[in-house]
Amino acid sequence: MTSSFFTSKQMGKNFLGNMLYFLLNIVIGLFLVPFFISTLGIAAYGIIPLATSINGYIGLLTDSLNSSVSRFLSVNIQREDYLSANITFNTAFFGITAFIFLLFPVIIIISLYAPILFSIQDSQKGEVFFLFFGICNTFLIRAWSGNFTVSLFAYNRLDLINLINITGTILQILFIIIFFKIISPSLALVGLAYLISGIVTTTFSIFLSHLINPDLKISYHDFDRSRLNDFMGMSWWVVINQVGSLLFLNIDLIVINLYFGAKMGGEYAIALQWVILLRGIAGTVAGLLTPVMLMYYAKEQIESLIRVSKSAVKLMGLFVALPIGLVCGFASQLIFIWVGSEFVFLAPLTIVLVIHLMVNLAVLPLFAINIAHNKVKVPGIITFIMGIGNLLLAIFLSLYSGLGYYGVAVAAAITLTLKNAIFTPWYATRVLQVPSYTFTKSMLPGIISTISIIMVSRIFITFEPVWTFFNLVFVGGAISIIYLILIIKFGLNEYEFNLFSAYIPICFRRFFDEAFISEKRQKS
Repeated sequence: MTSSFFTSKQMGKNFLGNMLYFLLNIVIGLFLVPFFISTLGIAAYGIIPLATSINGYIGLLTDSLNSSVSRFLSVNIQREDYLSANITFNTAFFGITAFIFLLFPVIIIISLYAPILFSIQDSQKGEVFFLFFGICNTFLIRAWSGNFTVSLFAYNRLDLINLINITGTILQILFIIIFFKIISPSLALVGLAYLISGIVTTTFSIFLSHLINPDLKISYHDFDRSRLNDFMGMSWWVVINQVGSLLFLNIDLIVINLYFGAKMGGEYAIALQWVILLRGIAGTVAGLLTPVMLMYYAKEQIESLIRVSKSAVKLMGLFVALPIGLVCGFASQLIFIWVGSEFVFLAPLTIVLVIHLMVNLAVLPLFAINIAHNKVKVPGIITFIMGIGNLLLAIFLSLYSGLGYYGVAVAAAITLTLKNAIFTPWYATRVLQVPSYTFTKSMLPGIISTISIIMVSRIFITFEPVWTFFNLVFVGGAISIIYLILIIKFGLNEYEFNLFSAYIPICFRRFFDEAFISEKRQKS
């Protein structure tokens, strides 16, 4: 029954859904920043990503439980053990519901003290309260809906998960624009828009979950305390891991707002938007592979898991090399066209924030290995320790080295790259019992490709110092097409090409087959 959800056709749907969601995030992300700056001002705009970053800390336990549940539920469903699947589902449902009720008072406290903690002007304190209250409660609502989307994940229906996310994103933006036009620009209305869209998308999640998984029914009789202990045993180490990850990924805006103020926080948030977009791209692609890797583990096809993991790291590195290279190569031009000449000074900061992602995004597929094998304790400890190190280094470099908010970016680049260039690939090889250099070799093509694209981009800039939107799109598109052709022709072996091709919708796959498969077969 479940095998039908892992067909090439379904993977193509997943890819298409992920790409649509990714493109939507790019368009909206690039639109919203100048929109907020022009309507709210740079200082007020900086509070919005700060509020969303706080959510990561609020949802530590719920997110960790959902990660744990996705592993157990996927294994249950792949083994067609629907009795255990219902126990897993209901134990998670009632457990997460209880945690969310406990977190609600925390939301109120954070919302009340955020204006004081981040030195918000008196005239905006009420707005900031409602912004934090709306965004944080939206996060809790969406975390609760994870009870239902995790079952879609187990069935590899990432296309439906993306449909839910796309719906929520579009509604969120529509409500913001409508509220700003009908009433007036306000941070409080941003919080309200988030809240309404969260309620609607949660309702949609419940409907789709029941449609795809009619065998999973809410029943308190299927709640199993011992199963909850199993979740928690894995989840606590996932929590530790996520705390460390948040100290890498979500601490920068907090540090900058605390030590440098909202205006500089807003400036930093502009450059950080490119990191958010690129992480979204990589997370979208990595999400395509995770259900497949869990399936291989559940069916004890370890050799297939090893092979797909190696290829996934290489493909991920090659995939993210293009946007990372273009953003770093054309940083000044992108910022000039995007938010105006007054913010071009943020180009070097953008490069510092983005360039190390060629390593740190390539390893994302490896995290699924730890989850599948329930080997999350050691990564959790290492990530937590290095996250603390990142926080301390960020404070030291920003306050005592004269780097200002560049120090926060440099600290993240150093600590995160050390972790993901050395520990993450090494630990995955220990789990899979393969040579220690296995995944390091897979990362090299992406690194070389990123540097090459940056160099090519800089060459174009020397010949054309003044750029418009259209010639930037033209040159970026030309580089992208040439890069794609070169990678498919010369950068992939037959297995990697087939893995890449499997995720492309059939209508596009035929083009690649006709253009490149014959040559690949001749080489093999």
